[in-house]
Amino acid sequence: MFFPLKWWSLVLAVTSASSAFDVKPFRIDLGAKIPRLNSVVKNTRLPAKDLYPGVGSDKISDKGISLESLRGLRTDWLENFDWETQQAELNRLNHYTVVIDSQTVHFVHQKSRDPDAVPVILLHGWPGSFHEFSPIVESLTQSWTNGTGKNVSFNVVVPSLPGFVFSPAPPANWTVNDTARIFNTLMTEVLGYPTYALHATDWGSVIGYSLYSSFNTTVRAAHFVMIPFLPPSGEQLAADNITLSDDQNVALERSIDWLTLNGGYNTEQSTKPNDIGLAMYDSPVGQLTWIAAMIKLASDPRAGTPPSVLNNTAILTSVSLYYLTDSFLSSVWIYAQNTNAFNTVYEKPPTNAPLVFSFFKYNPGFWPKEYVAKVGNLVSYKVHDFGGHFAGLDNPPALLEDIREMGFYFKA
Repeated sequence: MFFPLKWWSLVLAVTSASSAFDVKPFRIDLGAKIPRLNSVVKNTRLPAKDLYPGVGSDKISDKGISLESLRGLRTDWLENFDWETQQAELNRLNHYTVVIDSQTVHFVHQKSRDPDAVPVILLHGWPGSFHEFSPIVESLTQSWTNGTGKNVSFNVVVPSLPGFVFSPAPPANWTVNDTARIFNTLMTEVLGYPTYALHATDWGSVIGYSLYSSFNTTVRAAHFVMIPFLPPSGEQLAADNITLSDDQNVALERSIDWLTLNGGYNTEQSTKPNDIGLAMYDSPVGQLTWIAAMIKLASDPRAGTPPSVLNNTAILTSVSLYYLTDSFLSSVWIYAQNTNAFNTVYEKPPTNAPLVFSFFKYNPGFWPKEYVAKVGNLVSYKVHDFGGHFAGLDNPPALLEDIREMGFYFKA
């Protein structure tokens, strides 16, 4: 396959720092699978009408995605969605693969022109992928100056978690700590960054916190939008004399609803990943139903309106990546492999690396400033009344600004 000169210059820049690793350029090329995808979607029957009218309103406490929403997404998939356009957009990023400890890792590596750029690894979760950060990757590589006149830019690395899209399934006993280990190797040995910063969400936050805690000489700044600790209850907050704002009360209500009313997918994927994985394996509309329901529930109700880019195209791109790479089954196994990933006891890890946290009003997990300060060297707690769980799509400008702020605290 032909790659332009610019592409090969980037390859040489990567491999020169990683002679012990076989770093290979990678291009997304899934177009040959689209005709069959369209055929299966077209021939999938949906109910003629709602079984129980009024149920399935797409609110946090509903009974699942509405038939109307699913129909609209399916119609868009068949009539308006253009995979080749989305694939070309994703291929504007520089993709690679490398084998670390017998595990193949797909990753994006987008470098800044600034010689002092901060290396940063962006970590996604489920049902996300590297696509979740595509709106901000290029902007992060650009020089930006804050009010003090200090300049910051980033060399951005976005790996696909093992078992997600272009990173093959790991061994059966694989844990998030294993992922943290090989991602630290990716940053320090493969790419040659002795120290780096990180941003993390969802399962990425569990991996990111493992890096923040265990690899404390290499991770020198971190930004989280959630932390791997069970969110406090209203009773716990009252006992701690923590007074909440109106936005925080909304977030608390959503957090409680998520834990009490919307944990079915978590239970299923934690206990019977093969059941749901095999049932959905060759059902694109099934995967669309399962994934779109999670995205809608976890996002701002205004998703798809500026500054959010979390519209139907973004959802269909996410689902297409899962289906076309046959990775839905392997992705849900992360739940069964890490059933005790979220801690109940808040305690500080052995690191002084600065931590920045972003509160998004419609994130279904809520951690007030006082609780985040218990688990790291909290230097900034950012508050946003727009956005939800998938901040890279739901409020890209805010996430971009907060990661940049984290970069100002980074000291190699």
